[in-house]
Amino acid sequence: MGFQGDEEFGNNNLPFNNNLPSKSIFRYNSPLVQVTLIGLVCFCCPGMFNALSGMGGGGQVDPTAANNANTALYTTFAVFGILGGGIYNILGPRLTLVAGCSTYILYAGSFLYYNHYQHQAFAIAAGAILGIGAGLLWAGEGAIMTSYPPPNRKGTYISLFWSVFNMGGVIGGLIPFILNYHRSEAASVNDGTYIGFMCFMTFGTLLSLAILPPSKVVRDDGTVCTHIKYSKVSTEAIEIMKMFLNWKMLLIVPAAWASNFFYSYQFNNVNAAHFNLRTRGLNNVFYWGAQMLGSVGIGYILDFSFQSRRTRGFVGIGIVGLLGTAIWGGGLANQLKYSYDDLPPKLDFKDSGSDFAGPFVLYFSYGLLDAMFQSLVYWVIGALADDSEILSRYVGFYKGVQSAGAAVAWQIDSHKVPMLSQLIVNWSLTTVSYPLLFVLVMLAVQDDHNDKERIANNLADPVSAKDTNKPV
Repeated sequence: MGFQGDEEFGNNNLPFNNNLPSKSIFRYNSPLVQVTLIGLVCFCCPGMFNALSGMGGGGQVDPTAANNANTALYTTFAVFGILGGGIYNILGPRLTLVAGCSTYILYAGSFLYYNHYQHQAFAIAAGAILGIGAGLLWAGEGAIMTSYPPPNRKGTYISLFWSVFNMGGVIGGLIPFILNYHRSEAASVNDGTYIGFMCFMTFGTLLSLAILPPSKVVRDDGTVCTHIKYSKVSTEAIEIMKMFLNWKMLLIVPAAWASNFFYSYQFNNVNAAHFNLRTRGLNNVFYWGAQMLGSVGIGYILDFSFQSRRTRGFVGIGIVGLLGTAIWGGGLANQLKYSYDDLPPKLDFKDSGSDFAGPFVLYFSYGLLDAMFQSLVYWVIGALADDSEILSRYVGFYKGVQSAGAAVAWQIDSHKVPMLSQLIVNWSLTTVSYPLLFVLVMLAVQDDHNDKERIANNLADPVSAKDTNKPV
């Protein structure tokens, strides 16, 4: 068994499939269909998880159980995020994704149990197991999203994935909003909310079986995504260790650490602090909807704004940096109005009038920035290589560091570190990331004129392209 097929090699040492069945971008083995499928898988699993987390406290009045479960989750996620790329290279996408997706069902079920028995041990254990599964899922997702698309359209495919994925958060936000609409004074969500999440997660687990291995995915120019066979444990162990000495990965560390660090602050200290239960569900519809808008906007800039790929990267970093400064500045102005010792009154979207508008727009803006920031980082990672084997390790490293930061963040919130301090740390981490990403793009990202030449040559004369570019 292996990631292999009847391909030979084209330019850039990319495998070339001479049996391209159709020019249609909608064929089953096209990058577009496969990236859409992984987006739908993430729509059903982490998308619903995001909706559950976004309500603050996992939908409970007391966020302690959810905070502790999230700490356990991101602790194991930090380990298996880093290992996930290697596991993906050994098992392939289907086994990796099915194993990862199934753990989301258990996590949602643990809060259904908590709704009745108020015992947090199950939720914490389920969180730890979910961390293992999430590490596998996101390593596989990252490899697919960054390696399957054509090199000059990675921003577009990343925005496509991010939009489909975050539609899960939108639908997931509607579930608690609708089911708890007439419970304006309710503290915890009802059982139907958790059951609805579990149904979506089960479907996503089954859908992951439809993902093809990279050797079976054929781009429009005839190249396939990798020529590797399934890897070995010893090979992956060595390659994963090398990640910690890779200067490119070290430059990504602050961005990775920051990219999930702000969730505990935004979910618990903005959404849950300002709004009642049903309004929190409605807010999440717009929070994750804003992510769809943000990903499409930054995806267009990173693929189409300038001819030079490096210039597009610089412009993308500049735009996200300026927007991030403005949004976190607005967050600071809002945060100065309240604290743990002086919490604001709960706002309702129907009853609070104009008082609702300011915190709502801020929360919406946080969602917009999140998608733009993470899509930018994924684009940079995708620009460092084209091969699924390499990119699965890069994304695994990114997700591992990201999850380590999140584990720390949830405990910071659990220990009631002042909200203002949390905001300042979040703002500082994202700000430090921008110049380091700029340096990485400047030193490691190449302009994509070679990619265009490769595609043109393969389309014009695929036989010649194969014969003259076989590896020696």
